[in-house]
Amino acid sequence: MIGWKFSEYIPGQEDGASFENLLKLFQELLVHTSGDVSEALSWLTELDKQYDLTDDNYGMADFIQDLIDKGYIQQQDRDNANFVPSSKMEIALRQKALEDVFGKLKKSKRGNHNTNFGGAGDEATADLRPFQFGDPLDQLAVSESLRNAQINHGIDEFKLTHDDLEVKETFYQSQMSTVLMIDISHSMILYGEDRITPAKKVAMALSELITTRYPKDTLDVIVFGNDAWRIEVKDLPYLEVGPYHTNTVAGLELAMDILRRRKNPNKQIFMITDGKPTCIKKGKRYYKNSFGLDRTIVNRTLNLAQRCRKIDIPITTFMIARDPYLQNFVEQFTQANNGKAFYSSLQGLGEFIFQDYKSNKGKRHR
Repeated sequence: MIGWKFSEYIPGQEDGASFENLLKLFQELLVHTSGDVSEALSWLTELDKQYDLTDDNYGMADFIQDLIDKGYIQQQDRDNANFVPSSKMEIALRQKALEDVFGKLKKSKRGNHNTNFGGAGDEATADLRPFQFGDPLDQLAVSESLRNAQINHGIDEFKLTHDDLEVKETFYQSQMSTVLMIDISHSMILYGEDRITPAKKVAMALSELITTRYPKDTLDVIVFGNDAWRIEVKDLPYLEVGPYHTNTVAGLELAMDILRRRKNPNKQIFMITDGKPTCIKKGKRYYKNSFGLDRTIVNRTLNLAQRCRKIDIPITTFMIARDPYLQNFVEQFTQANNGKAFYSSLQGLGEFIFQDYKSNKGKRHR
């Protein structure tokens, strides 16, 4: 007898679902452990004991073997049995962060952002203009050009000249050079609150957004504590907070130096921080003060904000602390730079960054 045989439907038990569900949880733990595979697997094993994430058909050993077989983790070296995330896992972490923070966005073919200015660009408008030397032929308005030739020369002596040609007007496509500053001072894990993990997720999401949707843009990521230094996008999941003070001046100086080397006229700085500046460098020694707002440190920071304003580099500050006196400092900083500031919870960081990135890309500086 030919027919269909139905079995009981159990949510979450579809074929292949066990690995995918465990993978999402493992990726989340991997960000929390700054890329420590062993620690993340230990946490996942404990969660399995408590919540029965696996069963007799698919256990933790099967999941670990699948991670290896599918290329998500690899041995650190031949003589070392420790596993580390592979490049495939790093890409997967950024893609997951993009979905978590910004929602599911489809990759654009061109990856540019429109402005209100007409000019050489990728997206056609309804407007037409006369052909100019250097215009790409794929933007030629064929029907309109042929109609012009017929009107100007008639059917009997039909010919197509330079004066008959028209092209489709396009939006000018702006490019943006962005520096993302991430605070890795000790306060990012102070008072028992994990603030660095959401900051890392936002940074990963932003990097994935730019590389997939705005591939012509540039993104540089720097971290700042007592000093500031550049990191690669692939290192974002492995960021760790150190026993550092907050040298915002060092971060801004490095960001300005990076943007100075970029030939693109559109530049901006995003800064994610949870506290006041507490450190600057005077010569070879550090000047530190964690108690209140030190006038010397604050003035140096505000002076840099003004310098960024003069060279047309807006700074968007994402402040994840609610102290009134800290908010007052951020208001002074924002006013000095003529930039933007958001006082948000950790969960709201992604939405704010996405909205501001989109709005800033729409500007063309002349």
